[in-house]
Amino acid sequence: MGHAARMGERRGVYRILMWKPEGKRSLGRPTRRWEDNIKMDVQKVGCEGMQWIELAQDRDGWRALVNAVMNLRVPNNVGNFLTS
Repeated sequence: MGHAARMGERRGVYRILMWKPEGKRSLGRPTRRWEDNIKMDVQKVGCEGMQWIELAQDRDGWRALVNAVMNLRVPNNVGNFLTS
């Protein structure tokens, strides 16, 4: 995700990443987009108020953010049974 956000605006991958659907959504709860999940993760680690696309421009900072989000999602003891 971070590498795609650092690409230029002319690159196809970047345009797909930033694409906004047009038209009306169907009835019911709105579907969650990939970008919505990223925004929620950025909020969880305390970086609210910052745009995720700007955070992704700094490779080391983005990696630290992704690691922080993963630490929230994956308990520390998962996989320890393999080393015991």
